[in-house]
Amino acid sequence: MAHTPSRRHLAGPRIDPAPITGKETAAELIERSFLAYNAARLREGAQLLVERMLADDVTVGLSVTGALTPAGLGMSALIPLIEAGFVDWIVSTGANLYHDTHFGLGLAMHRGTFQADDVELREQGVVRIYDVFFDYQVLLDTDAFFRQVISGPEFQREMSTAEFHHLCGRYVKAREQALGLKGRSLLSAAHDVGVPIYTSSPGDSSIGMNVAAKALEGNRLRFDVNADVNETAAIVWDAKARGGRSAVWVLGGGSPKNFVLQTEPQIQEVLGIAEKGHDYFLACTDARPDTGGLSGATPAEAVSWGKIDPEQLPGTVICYCDATIALPLLTAYALARHAPRPLKRLYDRRDDLMKRLRQAYETTGRGAEAPAAKK
Repeated sequence: MAHTPSRRHLAGPRIDPAPITGKETAAELIERSFLAYNAARLREGAQLLVERMLADDVTVGLSVTGALTPAGLGMSALIPLIEAGFVDWIVSTGANLYHDTHFGLGLAMHRGTFQADDVELREQGVVRIYDVFFDYQVLLDTDAFFRQVISGPEFQREMSTAEFHHLCGRYVKAREQALGLKGRSLLSAAHDVGVPIYTSSPGDSSIGMNVAAKALEGNRLRFDVNADVNETAAIVWDAKARGGRSAVWVLGGGSPKNFVLQTEPQIQEVLGIAEKGHDYFLACTDARPDTGGLSGATPAEAVSWGKIDPEQLPGTVICYCDATIALPLLTAYALARHAPRPLKRLYDRRDDLMKRLRQAYETTGRGAEAPAAKK
């Protein structure tokens, strides 16, 4: 029996690419040759980023998981993105920020091999992150740097991780300048452009370990995780309350992914302020959704939690691709196809953002229901 094909299903462009010549730019290669499967998802993600997420009224939050900075992706991708105004706030593992600091201190990381003998590496004082090698002394020198920094008087109090990283960024920048380096450290660059960087699990890295060690000596630095939760929610609330939109860009998964997404449940479920969810969602992950883990959870599943606005599902893309492959390509595409945006400098606006969130909580949120709690 003959069937008449549905024009709706055959409305997409024909797959008819020109031969690759070797002269294409990265952006041209993505547009012309990434036509199906996860290559197509990466192309769709690149176009979502450039055509919608980077509009001037969109506030972009980035989550960073996995050992990206040891592989040099802080210098090659993350710093160019924040300097171009393409990322407005970040949630990162502490490990990424710790290993980022090696570069700002002029310490060396080397390309190695995943087939090395780890017993031999241990005997020779070489540390391995898969196929990234570095001298064990790099850890000791970086530990010493952080211990010296957090001994300063400005660190003897409780603070959000964003404030901690901003202050550390100033010291890393000073070390870069003393060594004649530039554009090596994400912490340093974020300090300059006013991008706040949060860590969802501040004790889960060598930075947190050194803070804990200094506490044994009487150091008074403490991380205020409540401030982290409320400040990130305030960033998203302010973006939406002013008539703008919120976008999340997820690299990997884990705790940073949840932390950047939980801003909407914090606003809606916990604070009781009316909201719908993030407007745009772009994720690059190699985690599967069927295991039930957050790392592989889809934007459709996030709708059920209030994390993603259900009306904006067409503005979501999940690309099942190693972030070390996807991030350089997406960065090259964005820089080639979109002009730099004005810097939002959200770090400098933290007090005002918190004031606006508190007002919303006390007037239209759950705070208005319990006036006695405010006394």
